[in-house]
Formats: sequence, C-alpha cells, structure tokens
Amino acid sequence: MDRTLPLVLDPTGRARAAEEDALHAAGPATLVDILGVTAWSVSDPAILKSLLNDARVSKDASRHWPAFISGEITEKWPLALWVGVDNMFTAYGDNHRRLRRLVSKAFTARRTAETVPRIEQITSRLIDRIARTQPGEVVELREALAFPLPIQVIGDLMGLTEDVWPRFRTVVDGVFDTTLSSEEARANTMALYGILTELVASKRATPGEDITSTLIDVRDEEGDGSVLTEQELLDTLLLIISAGYETTVNLLDQAVTALLTRPEQLAHVRAGRASWDDVIEESLRYAAPISHLPLRYAVEDIPLPDGIVISQGEAILASYGAAGRHPNLHGATAGAFDVMREDKQHLAFGHGAHFCLGAPLARAEARAALPALFDGFPDMALVVPPEELEPVASLLVNGHRTVPVRLQPTRRPG
Repeated sequence: MDRTLPLVLDPTGRARAAEEDALHAAGPATLVDILGVTAWSVSDPAILKSLLNDARVSKDASRHWPAFISGEITEKWPLALWVGVDNMFTAYGDNHRRLRRLVSKAFTARRTAETVPRIEQITSRLIDRIARTQPGEVVELREALAFPLPIQVIGDLMGLTEDVWPRFRTVVDGVFDTTLSSEEARANTMALYGILTELVASKRATPGEDITSTLIDVRDEEGDGSVLTEQELLDTLLLIISAGYETTVNLLDQAVTALLTRPEQLAHVRAGRASWDDVIEESLRYAAPISHLPLRYAVEDIPLPDGIVISQGEAILASYGAAGRHPNLHGATAGAFDVMREDKQHLAFGHGAHFCLGAPLARAEARAALPALFDGFPDMALVVPPEELEPVASLLVNGHRTVPVRLQPTRRPG
C-alpha cells in the first residue's frame, strides 16, 4: 500500500480483518486515519513492544502533540476524551510515575486475590440464571454473562451501587463507540462525569473499603505526600472503570465465540491437553479486546526499519489486535486460533510503564466464567454462523454486538 495515503480505519469495526492484513503488509509502521486524525499505526510486535517502553514516546498530548497544543484537535473530535483526560493513561515521565504509584496502592495483589471468591459467587449466580432458560430458547451470552460479570465486579470494587450499573454501562459503551457524532460523544462524556462526581461525593460522605475511597485518601509516600487532584481523581476513576469493564466483556465474548466455532479446540480443553489459561491467553492473542489504543506521540524523531521516521510530534497508534496476529511473531499460523500453540505472546494488556494494572483481575474473571459456562452447558451452540455475528460499532474494541446460543443445561438452578 502507498504509505503516503493513510489507511482509513472503519469506525464500525467491520473491516478489521482486512485492515489487519493491510497493516501487516505495510511494514514496521504505516499512516492511518482515525476519525479524521492521522497517526502512525504500529503493529509489528517487536517494534511496538520497543516503542511502548521507549522514553522518546509520550502519552501526554498537552506536552507532546502539537496538533492538540495548538487547538487543532478540539472536543469536536469524537476521541477527544481519550487524549484529554488527566490520569496515568495520558501521563508521561515523572508525572506518570507519581500517578501510577498512587493508583497501584488500590490495585494490590492481595486485593485481587480477595476478590476471587466474589467473582466465583457472581459467576455461579449468573450461570444458575442461565440454567433457568427454557429448552430451545435463545440465550444472548453478552447480556447473560459477559456484561453482568465485570459490571458487578468493578461495581463492587469501586463502590458503585447497583442502581447506577445500567447508566454506567451505557456511558462506558459510549466511550468506545466510534460511530457517535461529536455532539453525542460530548453528551456521553458529560453523563459519565456526572456519575463519577456522584460517586466521589458519596464516598467522601460515607467512605468504604472500596477503591474509590482508597483513591480519595491515597498519598504519594515516596514523593511529596501529594494526593490526586480532583480532576486526576475523576479521570482515574474513569480509566479504572472503563478499562476494568470493557476489556473483560470482550475477552469473554471472544473466548466463548472461538471455542464454539472450533470444537476441536474445545476438545483439547475437555481432554486436558490444554488448560483454561491456555484459552485465555490464546484469546487475548488472537482477538485482543482492544484493537487500537489512542494515542502516543514522538518526543523526538524516531527512526524505524525500512527508512521510516516517525517525526517529533507525530501521533502513534498502538495496534494491539494486528500485533497479536502478526506473522513476524507467530508465523504462518498467526491468524489461526490454537490453544495448543506453544508461544502465545501478546500485547493485549500493553507493555512497559503503561501495562494494565487490571490485567490480573480480567484474567481472574475469565478463569472463573469460562469453565463454569462450558462445564454447565456442554451442548451449547451458536444460533447463527460465525460470519453472521455483528461486530461492536468501534474501531477501538473487538467484540460482537450479540452472542446468541442455545443450550441444554446439565445442572439445575441452585
């Protein structure tokens, strides 16, 4: 393809497979158009991994993206929220290290371990509810399992009351929907901040054992003792809630879909030749929950192979989906789902300083949900051919609008 003409990424997500092929063929990096903004998409796993750990690459648009600094990028861009927030997702250097120290206090290994029994309890209740389905009736698994499990888990962790969950789900879905108009995106952002402001006010009035209460009071004991500013607090909650929910929804969706459309892969698991961890890691590699993550910026000129130079100030798009299926790492079988694959390397949770703090939680939820679902309903089958499954309307995330199945439960409701 002509590197001087950006590849226009389809905001509906319908062209993902063809786009990944084009990115692979284009070499180390190529220009793409992401809703009207030009960026360098990097999908080669080795080069992307290197850039994710490179001090010459920043996530702070206010310091290192001239188009943002000059006002060329405004709130009218549908993804303005992604680059304008004030949290560790967009921080660089010392500021990122400060924010990550503060936030990591709320994401300890102990807290994740303590959450596992609650994850298993929620999973069991959801599976029991699915088991009440009448024979022959269609079950929509995103609605029945993939959505409610992470919503309830992250809701508990953050201290979100159950009555807020439906609003929370709607606005978070809107953050990832790249078919919204700029007006719709701005309205969605306002609604999201309304929920976050209510949450903070509630936890200030009545603190609990939740992450929100922890973040309100946390101090940087290794630095100057500072706390999160009010905007940092709201934007950090936005990051944790959004990432903790959407990634897991699509991980569960893609793992279930992959196994239902490839019975020989499910047979490996049932025969003990592969584990559920194998399924989880191969799902993350084969169908990364986040296909493209905006944005990073070159702090200085960055030369790449093949004579490519990402110039200072140019935007960089981490294309995790294409990286997971790149033949440079996984050879000729990169495009195949194979739980027996020896090397399941992926970048689905990022790499380096910005590696996702919630990765252990997402894996724990999948580790509970997948065996419970497939053990409970061994005859479960998709209602439609896999090619008829509609993608989520987003170039950012990789999931399906619905995953309809029929099942013959072998267990009775508890």
